[in-house]
Amino acid sequence: MRTTVGIIGAGPAGLLLARLLHEAGVESVVLESRDRAYVEQRQRAGILEQGTVDVLRAAGAGERMDREGLRHDGIELRFDRTRHRVDLPALTGGSAVTVYAQTEVCKDLIALQLKEGGPLLFGAEALAVEDADGGHPRVRFRHGGREDVLHCDYVVGCDGFWGVARRAVPAALSRVFERTYPYAWLGILADVPPSHDELVYARHDRGFALLSMRSPAVSRLYLQVPEGTDAGAWSDEDVWDELERRLETGDDWRLDRGPVTAKSVTPMRSFVHEPMRYGRLFLAGDAAHIVPPTGAKGLNLAVGDVVTFARALVHERDTGSADLLDAYSETCLRRVWQAERFSYDMTTLLHRAPDATPFDDRVQLARLRRIAGSRAAETDLAEAYTGFPLG
Repeated sequence: MRTTVGIIGAGPAGLLLARLLHEAGVESVVLESRDRAYVEQRQRAGILEQGTVDVLRAAGAGERMDREGLRHDGIELRFDRTRHRVDLPALTGGSAVTVYAQTEVCKDLIALQLKEGGPLLFGAEALAVEDADGGHPRVRFRHGGREDVLHCDYVVGCDGFWGVARRAVPAALSRVFERTYPYAWLGILADVPPSHDELVYARHDRGFALLSMRSPAVSRLYLQVPEGTDAGAWSDEDVWDELERRLETGDDWRLDRGPVTAKSVTPMRSFVHEPMRYGRLFLAGDAAHIVPPTGAKGLNLAVGDVVTFARALVHERDTGSADLLDAYSETCLRRVWQAERFSYDMTTLLHRAPDATPFDDRVQLARLRRIAGSRAAETDLAEAYTGFPLG
């Protein structure tokens, strides 16, 4: 097989890149190790930045998002039983976020790719990226019980943290920056309308809590728990009781309960691999960086990466200049590190460390009061939350 761009991974990054390239008249082949049902059911992110929404619309993938997604013009911070709403459009010149699950983004992009785009091979396991620093890289993969080779002009690794793409970068050239956190998120999906119409981020002496949603009828909620927690050790009633404690306010707000349909634990870590390019291999999304979920940045960072690559490739085709491709890693990493910074700030602002002292508690509360009392501090949060400029 031969193509211009070989894309490893059919998550939102790989699928969106294939769509952007198709719209630009560039051939691609997408290799995905899992089957279609798995990709369309894999629960991940649910918050789309303004820039991500704009890109999906421009790519022709926004019709159902606009119909079923939930635009949010604010978030709520809770601490000391008080509530503070951050008005996103008022602080950013009109930007907002949209609640629309990653599973739905993938469904939309898969449908478009199968209808209009190039080959999308499910059950195609990438085994290795070879000759990445040469003129014609190739991807060895297994599909339908036999091995094959995809010859490319470029390879983009959108295959996540555990994929093969990053392994093709020589260890001598790789720099890894990472941090693990001593807590995790216990998350539930529940068949109950959300108890608030916007996301609620709560700092509590017992730990962080988040009230979110997947639709007007389905709530998504999280609790800070110790690292290594077994989700099965928490009964549904225990989860609801603890959510009620941590989300409590001084007014008449109440948390509505409902049947829990899913329960899982998400570890918390920060990770960046530099560089994000080696020869004709480009890393995107979780293959190059991971953020703790507090800042809602993971999917949106991946979108920024593939938009940057697609623009650079089209620029080279149209002008003959590889300047933007050569700057890919540096361009992406500027945005990545700002998102890492914001995600770290949000995580340390709202989570209580196991060894937290009374001094640490007072500093957290002072930081939250600063945001609630200063338009400048509130604007900094709102601009980061709605998204840093793509590219």
